[in-house]
Amino acid sequence: MYTMLLCVIYLIFISLGLPDSLLGSAWPSMRLEFGAPIAAAGMISMIIAGGTICSSFLSERLIKTFSTRGVTIASVFLTAFALFVFSVSTQFWMLCLWAIPYGLGAGAIDSAINHYVALHYHGRHMSWLHCFWGVGTIISPYIMSTALTYGLGWRGGYRSVSAIQIIIALVLILTLPLWKVHPSLKQVQEEHAVLGLRGVLKIRGTASLFLGFFAYCAAEGTAMLWASSYFAATKGFSEQQAAALGSLFFIGMTVGRFAAGFVSDRLGDHRMIRMGTFVAAVGIFALMLPVQNEIFSYIGFIVFGLGCAPIYPSIIHSTPDHFGAENSQAIIGIQMASAYVGMTFMPPVFGWIAQRIGLTFMPFYLLAFFILMFIMLEKTYRTTYSK
Repeated sequence: MYTMLLCVIYLIFISLGLPDSLLGSAWPSMRLEFGAPIAAAGMISMIIAGGTICSSFLSERLIKTFSTRGVTIASVFLTAFALFVFSVSTQFWMLCLWAIPYGLGAGAIDSAINHYVALHYHGRHMSWLHCFWGVGTIISPYIMSTALTYGLGWRGGYRSVSAIQIIIALVLILTLPLWKVHPSLKQVQEEHAVLGLRGVLKIRGTASLFLGFFAYCAAEGTAMLWASSYFAATKGFSEQQAAALGSLFFIGMTVGRFAAGFVSDRLGDHRMIRMGTFVAAVGIFALMLPVQNEIFSYIGFIVFGLGCAPIYPSIIHSTPDHFGAENSQAIIGIQMASAYVGMTFMPPVFGWIAQRIGLTFMPFYLLAFFILMFIMLEKTYRTTYSK
């Protein structure tokens, strides 16, 4: 049952990754139909992430009330519904409206499953968990590219992903008994009161942790949303080509997380974060090279994805060790919220910058957030090691 449940959890993270790269790959086509400027994708992304922030903040209470499995199933169905109504929207304001349940479906499930794996599984399983999230983010741009190529349009791409989400939700319902393999989590939740934001911030090291996670996800979210537009605007690719090339970042991150799973337990979370930061910086500098050959852009996005690979799962997996199992659910919930604050506000800010000085500024934007992330995470770990 232990292994079967792990497989189900991996499937959940594929479903979580599917919607995350869909908007970025579809936007070059969507914006033409709706007559929207390039930066309008940032508005939709901001609303989606705003819903995710709200559900992340509430995740501790939701999970305590409805259990991890209940929150997970409800979230997948909510996301499937939002994707479908996205596909039938005829006005830009409709996209903004349905972006709310789109985001609400992601926050609680992200917090619930990350905490569940951080408590009950090894670091390699956390890396592979997020590798399967990457599988979802790779699949959806190709689904969108195929829909555009065969005349189904971006609406067909959204409907296809919605159907996949419904199938995954039905699988979760059929495998509900598997969740009984780890009953200890319920006992931990029942024995400790809800901390809330104020209680979490009183714990030493959490403020710098949240800021570091914010910075990392600001960079990741910017790459996720604008990679396809970067290729279309700076390299002159068609919409279909740009949608497919936008997956290079996700390919690098997925391959990196698969590989990281084999060494993460031996090296430890902190070393994995440092190593990932160095590799990501190499990818960013490749994008900065003042050459016209697009091969450096391909390599840059792949290497940047490889560097990003171990950072997110290692931060999450280290949380119970640094702050205690009794505090980790509350902290991880707010970690998710801080992550989506970065994803909410920073990609639209880059869209505003790109409209004025061009998408070629992206590497410098990414580098600034990686420097901030590294400083804050080092401060966090120095603080918690001294406790």
